Amino acid sequence: MTSAGAPERSGTTRGGGTLYRGDLGMWSWVAHRITGVLTFFFLFTHVLDTALVRVSPNAYDAVIETYKNPVVNLFEVGLVGAVLYHALNGIRVMLVDFWEKGAKYQRVMLWTVLAVWVVVMIPGFYFMMERTISDLVGGH
Repeated sequence: MTSAGAPERSGTTRGGGTLYRGDLGMWSWVAHRITGVLTFFFLFTHVLDTALVRVSPNAYDAVIETYKNPVVNLFEVGLVGAVLYHALNGIRVMLVDFWEKGAKYQRVMLWTVLAVWVVVMIPGFYFMMERTISDLVGGH
């Protein structure tokens, strides 16, 4: 017992880790924060490069041209994946917060979010990378 009379929690385990560290809920929290920060930095960069059109249309065209390569296309797929996860998980977080049974079903909802994410990202990856892969292997 601690001095305040509450039981100590050290050594409390759940699923192989401590109560919070390493649990699926913690990783969804971490992924939500990372995808939010990545989305913010994309939007910040997007505003800056779009603002170039007012300063110098030629500079804007040059910047946009640098985006037309396979690496940037792969980053775009990552961006779509990050935004999609962030949006779906945000809905889950709202349900956990505002639905009286949300906490009870939060793990099921997380698995649902991940399943929907995979189902959407598989064709999304294909359609976003189709032209890049075709160009790389010498297709049309």
